[in-house]
Amino acid sequence: MSKSLKRVKAALETAGLEIEIIETENARTAQDAADAVGCEIDQIAKSILFEGADTGEILLFLTAGGHRVDQQRAAGLAGQPLTRADASKVREVTGFAIGGVSPVGHLTPVQAFLDPRLTTFDTVWAAAGTPRHLFRITPAQLAHATRARTGSFTE
Repeated sequence: MSKSLKRVKAALETAGLEIEIIETENARTAQDAADAVGCEIDQIAKSILFEGADTGEILLFLTAGGHRVDQQRAAGLAGQPLTRADASKVREVTGFAIGGVSPVGHLTPVQAFLDPRLTTFDTVWAAAGTPRHLFRITPAQLAHATRARTGSFTE
Protein backbone atom coordinates (compact mmCIF):
# COMPACT_ATOMS: atom_id res chain seq x y z
CA MET A 1 0.00 0.00 0.00
CA SER A 2 1.38 3.42 -0.99
CA LYS A 3 2.17 6.13 1.57
CA SER A 4 -0.74 8.18 0.24
CA LEU A 5 -3.22 5.34 0.71
CA LYS A 6 -1.87 4.66 4.20
CA ARG A 7 -2.36 8.33 5.18
CA VAL A 8 -5.94 8.32 3.88
CA LYS A 9 -6.76 5.06 5.65
CA ALA A 10 -5.20 6.32 8.90
CA ALA A 11 -7.10 9.64 8.68
CA LEU A 12 -10.41 7.83 8.17
CA GLU A 13 -9.66 5.52 11.11
CA THR A 14 -8.69 8.51 13.29
CA ALA A 15 -12.10 10.00 12.45
CA GLY A 16 -13.66 6.78 13.75
CA LEU A 17 -14.64 5.50 10.30
CA GLU A 18 -14.22 2.03 8.90
CA ILE A 19 -14.24 2.74 5.20
CA GLU A 20 -13.15 0.46 2.38
CA ILE A 21 -10.79 1.92 -0.21
CA ILE A 22 -11.22 0.44 -3.68
CA GLU A 23 -8.93 0.43 -6.69
CA THR A 24 -10.24 1.31 -10.15
CA GLU A 25 -8.67 1.42 -13.60
CA ASN A 26 -8.83 5.22 -13.66
CA ALA A 27 -10.47 7.82 -11.43
CA ARG A 28 -8.41 10.87 -12.41
CA THR A 29 -11.46 12.98 -13.32
CA ALA A 30 -14.90 13.14 -11.73
CA GLN A 31 -16.42 11.52 -14.81
CA ASP A 32 -13.80 8.74 -14.78
CA ALA A 33 -14.53 8.11 -11.10
CA ALA A 34 -18.31 8.10 -11.60
CA ASP A 35 -17.97 5.67 -14.50
CA ALA A 36 -15.65 3.43 -12.46
CA VAL A 37 -18.09 3.05 -9.54
CA GLY A 38 -21.37 3.43 -11.43
CA CYS A 39 -22.73 6.55 -9.74
CA GLU A 40 -23.91 10.01 -10.76
CA ILE A 41 -21.13 12.50 -11.47
CA ASP A 42 -22.40 14.73 -8.64
CA GLN A 43 -21.78 11.86 -6.18
CA ILE A 44 -18.06 12.37 -6.71
CA ALA A 45 -16.63 14.73 -4.09
CA LYS A 46 -13.90 16.65 -5.90
CA SER A 47 -11.14 18.17 -3.76
CA ILE A 48 -10.45 21.64 -5.17
CA LEU A 49 -7.77 23.72 -3.48
CA PHE A 50 -7.39 27.47 -3.42
CA GLU A 51 -4.80 29.67 -1.78
CA GLY A 52 -5.51 32.83 0.18
CA ALA A 53 -4.18 35.61 -2.05
CA ASP A 54 -2.87 37.57 0.93
CA THR A 55 -2.37 34.85 3.56
CA GLY A 56 -1.03 31.92 1.52
CA GLU A 57 -3.46 29.70 3.48
CA ILE A 58 -4.64 26.64 1.54
CA LEU A 59 -8.39 26.02 1.59
CA LEU A 60 -10.23 22.89 0.47
CA PHE A 61 -13.55 23.08 -1.39
CA LEU A 62 -15.31 19.71 -1.59
CA THR A 63 -17.41 20.05 -4.71
CA ALA A 64 -19.98 17.81 -6.37
CA GLY A 65 -18.40 16.28 -9.49
CA GLY A 66 -20.58 18.14 -11.99
CA HIS A 67 -20.10 21.52 -10.31
CA ARG A 68 -17.40 24.13 -10.67
CA VAL A 69 -16.16 26.35 -7.87
CA ASP A 70 -17.13 29.99 -8.35
CA GLN A 71 -13.98 31.73 -7.14
CA GLN A 72 -15.81 34.89 -6.03
CA ARG A 73 -18.41 32.95 -4.03
CA ALA A 74 -15.66 30.77 -2.53
CA ALA A 75 -13.72 33.89 -1.52
CA GLY A 76 -16.83 35.31 0.14
CA LEU A 77 -17.33 32.11 2.10
CA ALA A 78 -13.64 31.96 3.06
CA GLY A 79 -13.55 35.63 4.00
CA GLN A 80 -10.51 36.37 1.87
CA PRO A 81 -9.50 36.77 -1.79
CA LEU A 82 -8.44 33.47 -3.36
CA THR A 83 -6.20 32.27 -6.15
CA ARG A 84 -6.04 28.77 -7.56
CA ALA A 85 -3.37 26.72 -5.73
CA ASP A 86 -0.72 25.46 -8.13
CA ALA A 87 0.21 21.78 -8.40
CA SER A 88 3.43 22.11 -6.38
CA LYS A 89 1.66 23.92 -3.52
CA VAL A 90 -1.11 21.28 -3.56
CA ARG A 91 1.47 18.50 -3.26
CA GLU A 92 3.43 20.37 -0.57
CA VAL A 93 0.40 20.93 1.66
CA THR A 94 -1.64 17.78 0.99
CA GLY A 95 1.02 15.27 -0.01
CA PHE A 96 -1.14 14.30 -2.99
CA ALA A 97 -0.81 14.99 -6.72
CA ILE A 98 -3.65 16.66 -8.58
CA GLY A 99 -5.98 13.96 -9.89
CA GLY A 100 -5.87 12.00 -6.66
CA VAL A 101 -6.19 14.60 -3.89
CA SER A 102 -8.08 13.07 -1.02
CA PRO A 103 -10.23 15.20 1.26
CA VAL A 104 -8.48 13.58 4.26
CA GLY A 105 -4.91 12.61 5.15
CA HIS A 106 -3.24 15.90 4.24
CA LEU A 107 0.28 16.60 5.46
CA THR A 108 -0.92 19.97 6.79
CA PRO A 109 -4.46 20.57 8.13
CA VAL A 110 -6.59 22.78 5.88
CA GLN A 111 -9.85 24.64 6.35
CA ALA A 112 -12.58 22.87 4.34
CA PHE A 113 -15.94 23.77 2.81
CA LEU A 114 -18.61 21.36 1.56
CA ASP A 115 -20.86 21.86 -1.48
CA PRO A 116 -24.50 21.45 -0.32
CA ARG A 117 -25.19 19.35 -3.45
CA LEU A 118 -23.16 16.52 -1.90
CA THR A 119 -25.55 16.39 1.06
CA THR A 120 -28.43 15.38 -1.21
CA PHE A 121 -27.00 11.86 -1.62
CA ASP A 122 -26.96 8.95 0.81
CA THR A 123 -23.33 8.29 -0.10
CA VAL A 124 -20.64 10.01 -2.13
CA TRP A 125 -17.23 8.92 -3.42
CA ALA A 126 -13.89 10.66 -2.89
CA ALA A 127 -10.31 10.18 -4.04
CA ALA A 128 -8.15 8.13 -1.72
CA GLY A 129 -4.80 9.71 -2.52
CA THR A 130 -4.11 8.29 -5.98
CA PRO A 131 -5.71 8.66 -9.43
CA ARG A 132 -7.03 5.06 -9.14
CA HIS A 133 -8.31 4.76 -5.57
CA LEU A 134 -11.68 5.87 -4.17
CA PHE A 135 -13.72 5.46 -1.03
CA ARG A 136 -17.47 5.69 -0.41
CA ILE A 137 -18.64 7.80 2.52
CA THR A 138 -21.80 9.51 3.71
CA PRO A 139 -21.85 13.30 3.38
CA ALA A 140 -22.17 13.60 7.18
CA GLN A 141 -19.10 11.40 7.66
CA LEU A 142 -17.21 13.43 5.06
CA ALA A 143 -18.10 16.69 6.79
CA HIS A 144 -17.04 15.20 10.14
CA ALA A 145 -13.73 13.78 8.87
CA THR A 146 -12.76 17.03 7.13
CA ARG A 147 -14.38 19.43 9.62
CA ALA A 148 -15.93 21.05 6.57
CA ARG A 149 -18.42 23.85 6.79
CA THR A 150 -21.30 23.60 4.31
CA GLY A 151 -21.75 26.66 2.15
CA SER A 152 -22.71 27.72 -1.34
CA PHE A 153 -19.66 28.32 -3.52
CA THR A 154 -20.41 26.73 -6.89
CA GLU A 155 -21.57 28.08 -10.25
